[in-house]
Amino acid sequence: MNSFDASGVIQLVKERGFAFCPGLQIGRVINAECSSDATSFFADSWNHLGVDKFLADGGRYRRRRFGVFQTSCDEIIAKPHQPHFQSRDYNAVNGGIQRYFEPLEPQIASHEVLKLLLDICVDVFKGCSGNNLRLMPWHTEIHQFRVETNDKERGLPTPEGMHRDGVDWVCVVLIKRVNVDSGVTKIFNTETKEHSSFMLEEVFDTVFLDDLRAHHGVTPITRIKQGEPAYRDILVLTFRNERYEIRKQTL
Repeated sequence: MNSFDASGVIQLVKERGFAFCPGLQIGRVINAECSSDATSFFADSWNHLGVDKFLADGGRYRRRRFGVFQTSCDEIIAKPHQPHFQSRDYNAVNGGIQRYFEPLEPQIASHEVLKLLLDICVDVFKGCSGNNLRLMPWHTEIHQFRVETNDKERGLPTPEGMHRDGVDWVCVVLIKRVNVDSGVTKIFNTETKEHSSFMLEEVFDTVFLDDLRAHHGVTPITRIKQGEPAYRDILVLTFRNERYEIRKQTL
């Protein structure tokens, strides 16, 4: 049990298909239950990601690690490491193949900050699940991303553009921004036709998404100060009911 009040977030996701939650709100919960050393250790693990070798554009601007769990109200169970797959229905640029990424480091897969973020997501998405097809247990994928930019290469957080992930629920958490501009999150609600945009700027700024109702994407990042490292670190958590196949995208 954590101290996060999910009620407001649940209401927004139900109404709009997404909810932005300021980092101060998420950080307050994490800082109450995790030491500053533990939080720093968790964030520093983004310095140990492998290069994403599966970018169809040949880019070297993205680093990542990947892990898989089964989650429910009662437990979080690590699954054996496996490839990540998205059909081309959801990712026309990089989908359609089994992508083998380096696994989460063991100390991150079991880290208290990750477990707390998973608990928060379970609370939110349990409250949003309106029918049995979207209830737990969930096949849960954890993606650590670092997108870099330099003088020769733009950083593309979502090279596939506006998209769905082909799951039930998505949570995106900002871990760190260093020397970058832009990286605007854009969301399109397919039911209301509403467009929204905002920036994840502060540590633990978070967006919760109903993947069936909301397309999302992020604009390219650019470097502010030349000659210095520039990157955006993100944690993405996706949740799909264990008992049915990934849905076909409907436009």
